[in-house]
Amino acid sequence: MIEVRELKKKYGELTAVDSLTLEIPNGEIFGFIGPNGAGKTTTISMIAGLLAPTSGSVAICGVDMLKNPTYAKQHIGYIPDRPYIYEKLTAMEFLKFTADLFSMTAKMAKGEFKDRAEAQLKKFSLLDWADELIESFSHGMKQRLIMAAALLHEPKVLVVDEPMVGLDPSAIKMVKQMLVDLAADGTTIFMSTHTLKIAEDVCHRIGVIHKGRLIASGTIDELKQQANADNADLEQLFMILTEPIA
Repeated sequence: MIEVRELKKKYGELTAVDSLTLEIPNGEIFGFIGPNGAGKTTTISMIAGLLAPTSGSVAICGVDMLKNPTYAKQHIGYIPDRPYIYEKLTAMEFLKFTADLFSMTAKMAKGEFKDRAEAQLKKFSLLDWADELIESFSHGMKQRLIMAAALLHEPKVLVVDEPMVGLDPSAIKMVKQMLVDLAADGTTIFMSTHTLKIAEDVCHRIGVIHKGRLIASGTIDELKQQANADNADLEQLFMILTEPIA
């Protein structure tokens, strides 16, 4: 579960995120959409523990991110919009590095890490490149490797920023199904995306942020009620909700 209470981030006089409050239960995929500069990535960075808020709080599975960041982050898998990884490592070495960051290997039986890592690489169609240097990977392959690393420790919460960037259609279909399956197994997913069709397809609820403030939140049907647009799709709802205060 993710609990956000009165979350605020200021940069001088600019308020990037203003008094954001959200509660996302176990097994829910929550889509977070908004125009460029609305505060999406800033919010994700605070939820993932990469950026300290000016005020307010974030709790992951009941653990306060500010008071106990190391333990809170143990529950999180984070997928950024750009795959920043060590390109002089092989894919398997990168997963080993990730496992060590989460203190996984010391707790595993002999051979367990290799089995789990190979399962993740296979899921993302990377097993044949397990021992290849990452610098030889395409952007899409790097993005899939980041996803494999984020899921390696079986997090209870998955924080995702633009998950489909650089992926081909078959990979997009696979990732969409993966998100649905993870949620069905109880994983809480917070996903920011500009691809509104994907949000419409997989998210249980959607929040719309604009100029740092959450201006609407709910299911597609609830957003239709808030926008007074019963026959609109998500793209039309997005335009209706954001244009009047643009």
